[in-house]
Amino acid sequence: MTGGAAPRANHRPLSPANVLLLYDIHPEWQEDERHRVARESRRLGTAIRRRGHRVEMLEIQGDHLADTLAPYDPAETVIFNCCESLPGQDGSEAAVVDVLERLGFAFTGATADAIRLSYDKPRVRALLAKHGIAVPRWAQFDKPGRLSWSLFPAIVKPAWEHCSIGVDRWAVVLDADELARRVAHVIAAYDQPALVEDFIDGREFHVPLWGNDTIEMLPPVEMDFSACREVRDRLCSYESKFSPESTAYRQIRSRIPARLTAAERDVLETSCRLAYQLVGCRDYGRIDVRQRDGQMYVLDVNPNADLSVDASVALAAAKAGFCYGAMGSRLVEWAQNRAPHQ
Repeated sequence: MTGGAAPRANHRPLSPANVLLLYDIHPEWQEDERHRVARESRRLGTAIRRRGHRVEMLEIQGDHLADTLAPYDPAETVIFNCCESLPGQDGSEAAVVDVLERLGFAFTGATADAIRLSYDKPRVRALLAKHGIAVPRWAQFDKPGRLSWSLFPAIVKPAWEHCSIGVDRWAVVLDADELARRVAHVIAAYDQPALVEDFIDGREFHVPLWGNDTIEMLPPVEMDFSACREVRDRLCSYESKFSPESTAYRQIRSRIPARLTAAERDVLETSCRLAYQLVGCRDYGRIDVRQRDGQMYVLDVNPNADLSVDASVALAAAKAGFCYGAMGSRLVEWAQNRAPHQ
């Protein structure tokens, strides 16, 4: 099902919550990026407050999150988790949730185990394929050198990263020489294996879903690459997501709802709902999918997807009839349902 009100199995009316909205600012970010993240966090907090909840904003600093949260009572506080890491600690997204779980807080979004799984791209691909979900042909390479791969164009990514880290236009390789150089670069630069995939040069959809007992697909968002003439540019790179001043950011447009036939929508929803469940998404998530020759391929599962007002989850929720505050409030209420005092 798409659009409309969320299923009753996921929701029951609750009194307004005491919400602590956690967000992080990386110490190496430029001042404009720090300002943008703080502004977007405040915007979400304000939107939730307008739905009747009591909201306090808290920027986490350093790695002393447990001490920072000591003044707050887990029996009286719902955490809205907008953290991507402990500040200055790359890849620590799950570590934030470890602390919330250990302290007994009810919080929005996925568990630490689900987030860790989502970072392990080879493991996720194997899991999805085992359950009949189409994924691009892939291989993991732990060492540079002669590589057993002959399918081009291909894309090379760090095997254990998220948020398109390590993905730029040169991640798309067109021959064996480019492949060898890029694999060597990824292994050296990121100190982890390289994941090589068949590059699906086709339509890309970001598919937000939400819910728990019953999972609802929100209107899919299509990433429009029509302004990108070169194959290397037809991808959602780190720059295209996080650098508003870049050509890549300006060229790629979000089209919502994506134009899909009923049959395409059914296949997309079936695959994405199963991927959401297999990885352990909770409350919300986003599945990235590409289509080629009629086949839908799942590229990535994001259990802690971006909730900024202009990102896919919020755009899709708005298209389904949920304003920004209503979207945030729905996530708060699902977290409330897990609180032991409710």
